[in-house]
Amino acid sequence: MEEKFEFLKENVERIREEMTRAALSAGRKPEEILLCAACKTRTVEMVKASAALPIDLFGENLVQELVEKTDAGAYLGKPGHFIGHLQTNKIRQVLGRASLIQSVDSQRLLLALEKEAAKRDLTQDILVEVNIGREESKTGILPEELWPLLELAGGQPHIRVKGLMAIPPAALGEKESRGYFAAMRKLFEQADTLGYPNQSMEVLSMGMSDDFANAILEGATLVRVGTAIYGPRYYPPKK
Repeated sequence: MEEKFEFLKENVERIREEMTRAALSAGRKPEEILLCAACKTRTVEMVKASAALPIDLFGENLVQELVEKTDAGAYLGKPGHFIGHLQTNKIRQVLGRASLIQSVDSQRLLLALEKEAAKRDLTQDILVEVNIGREESKTGILPEELWPLLELAGGQPHIRVKGLMAIPPAALGEKESRGYFAAMRKLFEQADTLGYPNQSMEVLSMGMSDDFANAILEGATLVRVGTAIYGPRYYPPKK
């Protein structure tokens, strides 16, 4: 690994150690929890360097970055997930590139994905995003809207629901943070009992750089970590 990227190795080792401690504290197996590197704004070169480390998969917030990095082979064969808000007019670019779309947040988006997937004769894996904190500024369905959306998804032959995703309110104390994660785990467990076609609750995606250990303690099977791996995001000045 190039010297300029050595810090990535140290960061991933530290994160993996913290993930292991949290898993063992919860009586869970560390290998059952996936590390998703959230690589928004990172260069192809940096992502390739990180892909050689014990990172399980990569998450992209922006469609253009998913396209660029997938086509450049930046993930070195590891899965790429779409974790940002997906507009229906961008579906064509994401299908076939994202192995999992984590952020399905409306019936409209679900049906648009089904329509495009049917055209291509492929099956798209998704997570349903839940706005567990009921924040007006965030996407995701409200908890009570989960059940009709899962019922609708059960009738879509080209969609497979693999679990749930959430981004709880930021800057919380540990007790409050864990409360939101626990509420998500409860929804996850309830959803697993429904038995709709093409649904298997395997992935509970929650927890980011500041709170992934608490998320693991409350049942996360996948954590999305960005700045703790790569450092602060760089946004080039607008022209």
